[in-house]
Amino acid sequence: MAEFRRDEISIHYDVEGDGYPVLLIAPGGMRSANDLWGNMPWNPRSALADDYRVIGMDQRNAGRSSAPVSAGDGWDTMTADQLALLDHLDVERCHVIGMCIGGPYIMNLLTTAPERFSAAVLLQPVGIDDNRESMYEMFDLWAEALAPDHPEVTTDAWHSFRSNMWDGEFVLTATREQVAAVETPLLVAMGNDLYHPQSTSRAIAELAPDVTFVESWKDGEALTAFDATAKDFLARHTP
Repeated sequence: MAEFRRDEISIHYDVEGDGYPVLLIAPGGMRSANDLWGNMPWNPRSALADDYRVIGMDQRNAGRSSAPVSAGDGWDTMTADQLALLDHLDVERCHVIGMCIGGPYIMNLLTTAPERFSAAVLLQPVGIDDNRESMYEMFDLWAEALAPDHPEVTTDAWHSFRSNMWDGEFVLTATREQVAAVETPLLVAMGNDLYHPQSTSRAIAELAPDVTFVESWKDGEALTAFDATAKDFLARHTP
């Protein structure tokens, strides 16, 4: 466990293994923290550490990380943290793997700083498809737990933050046109539930020009096959 500080922000992260760097963006919605990978069907921390330098972070105000909260916070706020951590670790270029909320984070990274990423893996990416109220509820539960540590943040500020995160469409951080313009090779493992709609995964796979799409991947022989597919995909795109 290590800590990266800038201003009033404290980002905790883990570095495991050695080799070409891979940035991990964990599942968990607003509670995205590196330890949550241990509960997932495919855990890149254990799957990749023998061959890669795996960098897993707790997003601000999740897990062990902390930061101020403001009405202007949103996807770009966290993207700035992610890029700042790479700068702190002197990582000029890497792969990136994200699950759940990691999907929108990755699309924001690929539209903001595409030159930093050689390949991206999106595991059941979050998207909007008749589920916005559930996204609001998820945010509100996280904010309710965090609010006692931030008495200075008004109700209006929390609502503005929630709006910045979850009022968008599709993958929330990129339009369909922007996804269609992404040149970074993508591996998309399909989601199939309320928070990770199948329609979002399929749309990304149809729009982006360089996609490996996996529909079944979470258990049994499909999980074994996915492990091999993911490792082959990363190896093919490692400089």
